[in-house]
Amino acid sequence: MGERAGGPGGRFGDLAGDYATAGFARRLGWGMRPAVLLVDAALAYTSPESPLFLRTGQAAAEAMARLALTARLVDVPVLWTAVRFADESCAEAPLFAAKVPALKVFAGGNPLAGFAPPLQPAPGELVVTKHYASAFAGTSLAAWLASHAIDTLVIGGYSTSGCVRASALDALQHGFRPIVVREACADREAGPHEANLFDLDAKYADVVTLRSSLTQLQTYG
Repeated sequence: MGERAGGPGGRFGDLAGDYATAGFARRLGWGMRPAVLLVDAALAYTSPESPLFLRTGQAAAEAMARLALTARLVDVPVLWTAVRFADESCAEAPLFAAKVPALKVFAGGNPLAGFAPPLQPAPGELVVTKHYASAFAGTSLAAWLASHAIDTLVIGGYSTSGCVRASALDALQHGFRPIVVREACADREAGPHEANLFDLDAKYADVVTLRSSLTQLQTYG
């Protein structure tokens, strides 16, 4: 069901073999009806003026754009999440904001909360507003997916170790197959990016390449 994204090199090489021997990193595969979920694809992660800036954020945005384009061509739903707070108190998620004060960039109409070019939801595409890391926490996403018979979520977004990881884990726990696209995610440094992709692939999701995910999406046309 599509090419598996190779695990990180270096110190993860031997670990991958150990995990496989212990029974981790089995494939979930793609189901009958996928949707693409782009998590917090915000300008806050691609603008150098933002405290949340990711050096590989723009490359991930380009990969997300390719996922969205391919999905639209074959009528696979494209879903988005966006973090929004009414003001800089971030009262909707006070402990999260206390832990990560940089979340204030998503408050009060800050332009950094907007979508990162070239990303933009098309008319009619679902945009889920959220206040916590997971796309499922306090939102109607699970109900929407179930009502549309979606069984697979193809996931990209920011950041790998934060909202992407939380959303992939909750997707699994809600009964959806999480497919995390390596090139469509980004983090502050390679270390947390690769470590979280490794752990997701071992326990909670299938981590795949952009090329394989585009090829697989096209089979649903």
